[in-house]
Amino acid sequence: MTELNGQCMCGAVSVTATPAKNAIGACHCDMCRRWTSSALMTFQAEPGYAALGPVKTYTSSDWAERAFCEVCGSALWYRMTAPGPMQGQTQMAAGLFENAGGSKLSLELFIDKKPEGYAFAGDRKQITEAEMMAMYAPSEEGDNQ
Repeated sequence: MTELNGQCMCGAVSVTATPAKNAIGACHCDMCRRWTSSALMTFQAEPGYAALGPVKTYTSSDWAERAFCEVCGSALWYRMTAPGPMQGQTQMAAGLFENAGGSKLSLELFIDKKPEGYAFAGDRKQITEAEMMAMYAPSEEGDNQ
């Protein structure tokens, strides 16, 4: 995939990232909707992305952090921090890049949490909150499934 260059709304943060695949996901979970006032649209970034400027991070859960521009508040990325196979995986905010890097919306997460007031056109894989929890929540023994 081609390396993409983007920036936050005010231009204080510049970002360079390479999508892992030509696909965008939309997350409708409570935290993403509160953070963006809509769905968080992202693509998985290959390791080696870079962000220059006043980046701040917020630990939003026991397993992840969110990054934003300190000046304008633009969402930058969601990164898995919990130990395990997904640690370090980063979902880059697609809106930072011109035409979202030309990727296609292929996945909606927490589809049962999506407000009734909007919907995306076209077909894509849709996953409910229960399905997400079954895939990623810690098991009763305390390790990640």
